Amino acid sequence: MNLTTDELAFIQQQEALIKEQQAKQQLNEIAIANQQAMLEEREKNVASEQLDISDVIHKIYHLLKGDILIVEDGELVWKEPESYDMKVLSDYGIQLIMNTICFYINKNTLLSNYEEKVILQKMEDFAKTLNATMLMEYEKIFVQPTLEDCKEELLSRIKKKTELRAFTLELLGKTADKKEIEEKFIKEMENRLETELEKIKQTLMKNKLKRFMLILREVQDAVHSTYLRAWKGQERRTLREHIHISETLGGNKYNVVPQKRGSMLNPMNWFRK
Repeated sequence: MNLTTDELAFIQQQEALIKEQQAKQQLNEIAIANQQAMLEEREKNVASEQLDISDVIHKIYHLLKGDILIVEDGELVWKEPESYDMKVLSDYGIQLIMNTICFYINKNTLLSNYEEKVILQKMEDFAKTLNATMLMEYEKIFVQPTLEDCKEELLSRIKKKTELRAFTLELLGKTADKKEIEEKFIKEMENRLETELEKIKQTLMKNKLKRFMLILREVQDAVHSTYLRAWKGQERRTLREHIHISETLGGNKYNVVPQKRGSMLNPMNWFRK
């Protein structure tokens, strides 16, 4: 078939147009692929972040140690407590509780599907078991006062008694020699020093045990919160919904309509009608 000059020019123009459209299509497909990759990475990050419980475990560990949060260089950091009263659990007790909660506060629990009745039953069993274990092993779980701790407390008590006796004498208009008063108190307890130290040890231990119910409640609530996220598969459902929304928003960004590759792409067919 012989084509005129105008027809050849028209065909060349259309071929150039097709090449331009194909180039745009390729760029569009690359953009879609890049967007899909970004979307998948974002979904992966969202899922990882939502199921990441490392911060929770990390915080519980510091709280069980009795560490305190302070501001350092504009940031919150954990520091060991200077006060003896803040150290309640021994290293054994801290590790025992951490090992216990790690069986419950994890991704498997988060992605489970529990009814309320099951959660309540599990929490009751957990609380009773932890309570019984801590009571039976309290001597190992809680910090035992050392001799140095008891001596420091004894000296503190003597100092307070001395201050109080000196103040009383001053109110009565008498001369108060604090050193003499202190020596007198020490001499009075000379024959019962060991008994006094033992009493102090028991008192310090009782003060530690006063925190028992608070620690039990804190650990129990942390585990309960994890179970609540798994109530009726809520965590899985929330995760799926978030991913679905991300896919919907991402898929509408380019509004791409793939071009059909048919016989009309051949310029020679335009003249066969």
